[in-house]
Order: sequence, then C-alpha cells, then structure tokens
Amino acid sequence: MKELIRQFRDFFVSLQLTVVLLAMGIVLIFAATLDQTDLGIWVVQEKYFRSFFVLWQVGDVPVPVFPGGYFVGGMLFINLLASHLYRFKLSWKKSGIFMTHIGLLLLLLGELMSGLWQEESMLTMREGETLNYSESQLKNELAIIDVTEPKSDLVVAIPERALARGTTVQHPDLPFRVETRAYYPNAMLRSRADVPNAPASLATVGLGPQIVAIPIAPTYRPNERNSPAAFVELIGADGSLGTLLVSTSMATEKPDTNGMVLQWSAQPFNYAGRQWKIMLRHTRTYNPFSLTLLKVEHDVYAGTDIPKNFSSRVRINNPGGQGDHESLIYMNNPLRYEGLTFYQSQMAKSVQLTGLQVVRNPSRQLPYISCALMGAGLLIQFGIHLFGFLGKRRKAAAA
Repeated sequence: MKELIRQFRDFFVSLQLTVVLLAMGIVLIFAATLDQTDLGIWVVQEKYFRSFFVLWQVGDVPVPVFPGGYFVGGMLFINLLASHLYRFKLSWKKSGIFMTHIGLLLLLLGELMSGLWQEESMLTMREGETLNYSESQLKNELAIIDVTEPKSDLVVAIPERALARGTTVQHPDLPFRVETRAYYPNAMLRSRADVPNAPASLATVGLGPQIVAIPIAPTYRPNERNSPAAFVELIGADGSLGTLLVSTSMATEKPDTNGMVLQWSAQPFNYAGRQWKIMLRHTRTYNPFSLTLLKVEHDVYAGTDIPKNFSSRVRINNPGGQGDHESLIYMNNPLRYEGLTFYQSQMAKSVQLTGLQVVRNPSRQLPYISCALMGAGLLIQFGIHLFGFLGKRRKAAAA
C-alpha cells in the first residue's frame, strides 16, 4: 500500500508530467488555431479550452480524442501545487521562485473562474433611449409575456437548450404548458407564397401558417449568427391553444425618428382572460439600474473614412444606489459599474446607435495580481542570484 501511495505521489510531482502537460497545451493551442477558421473563436473556446476532452463526432456519437483545456490546466495546477508541497522548502534563496509559482497558480485559477462565471452580452441603444438590460450574442430564449397589466409585464423565459432537447415546460406562472414539436438550430424564413410546393406547416396559429421555415447548416463565422427556429405548442387545461412558429429571424427593422432600428416581432394571443405575447429572442440579462444614451460621437480623420473617435455619453440611473451621474465611454476607457464593465464596441452614426459590450467577470483582477506576483518573483530571484554572484566576486578579489 505504501509503495502504491509513493508511486501515486511521484507521478504528480514529477517534472516529466510537467513537460508532457506543456506539450499537450502546445498541441491544443495549435489545433484550436487551425480549427478557428471554420468554427469561430467562441466555439473553439468551448470545444478545446473550456472542456475536459476534445470531442469529435463519429456518426451521432461524440468520441473523446484529446485532453481539453480544463483537464490539462487542472493537471498542471495539481502538478505545480504537489511539487511545492513535497519538493520545495520555503527559504529566502527560493522566495522568488515560490512567488512566481504562486502567481502561476493564481493565473490558472483565474482562467478557470473566468470560463465558469464570465458573462458577455451587448447593450444596443439609440440616442435618448433608456434600457436596463443587455442581450447575449450567443444564447437565445423563448419569452412568454403576460401584458395584461398596463404598468408592468410578467415575463417567463425558457432557455433555447430546453427547446433543443424537446423538454416539456410547465412554469408556475403560466396557465399552460409548452411543448416543442420541432427545433432548427439555424433556419431561413420565407413567405409561403414564394416557396411553391412547400410542405404543410406545423404551425396552426399566429404567423407560422404563412411562413416556411427552411433548415440550413449552422454557421460558426464570427461575423455571422445562427437564426434558430422552433414550432412550440401551448397546451392548457382545456386542450391545445395551437402551435406557433417562433424564430429570431422574426426581428425586423422598422423606421424610427432616428432611422432604422431593430424591433422584435412578438405574436399576441389571449388565454384565461389574459393577454399574452410570445417570441424567440436573444437572452436578456436585467440590471438593477438603467443606462440612458445621451450622445453618440463618431469622428473620422479629415478626408478619410478611418475612425478617429468612438464615444458614447451615458447617464446611469440607479434609484437604489448613488443616484444619477454621467459617464463617457470610448475606446480603451470603459465604464465599470456594479461589477459590470461596459466597452465601446460598435457604432452606427447614420442612425445614432451605439453598441456596448457588457462583461461580468468576478475574477477579472486575478490575472493582474498573478502577473504582478510572477514579475516580482522573477525580479527577486534574479536579484538574489545577482547579489550572490557579486558577493563571490568581491571575496575572490579580496583573496
């Protein structure tokens, strides 16, 4: 038993394991870089780095073919920590090495926390508009809204993954259940009049009977988005309310005083004496405060189309916080507020629109702390060896 424990310990503290894990990391980065041209950066992150194993599809079965980022990073963390506990003895001469390794451990831990808890979304506004939510660029949700009360809406949001799995949803705030009849991860919508000999639609109410949903291959290009579609049936106590077609492609551009703006097309219906709306939209994250876009600035260098300045002046409205105050957001000068960071990301001067990337990352300080520790540790260790070398030279000269 003792021999087995010793072998187990020697495996995790060995330098050979460190070299193998670093080589695996190099292979992982190389493969992900090649695959990024087809899958895009977000899918590559999930497939190669934020997974325990890289999976390949063999028919309909996912087969693990290589360790993923969580596995390699986790093993490096254990290897480095075990080496310190067993091999390294804390002393002044090795304080720099100890500090450098602590910084590396924090860096690995920070990446794990970012992968698990970091959230990114977009806040798109036009001048004068006030919003208290941002929308995901990767996730969608089926929103069922009770609009009976004129002063407030009751929103029930069902994640897109529930539609993809065909999960039956019975929410306590809904007097009916939601069942998925078909789901397409990416679909093109066409008017039935433009598609001769189109098959009969699964939809029986709403806009669906007049529309043909044509499944197409999902896209992974960074400048393109999938437009999922689903046929959902609402079933109440007295039977079916009908089947509706919902899709993110039902968002349309409509004229506004500032130009063309994106508006979601919600399908209304009545049930149990209440008025409802249903739509498939980008997943929303609501905040306890709101932002009002006061002014958009989009400057270019004279005589060219080269951007010189993107900036958005916003007013933060927080009734339960510090009250209203203004802030200017521009490139390399984000707004940090209530654990969120707002970056200037997009701009459309013709319609006075701004796009702010919203990031929530509880571990955003860890990379700075770890890099500072590693830098200080390397300087300390270099200084220790330098002064030791100079001391030996003085002794030799004196002798």
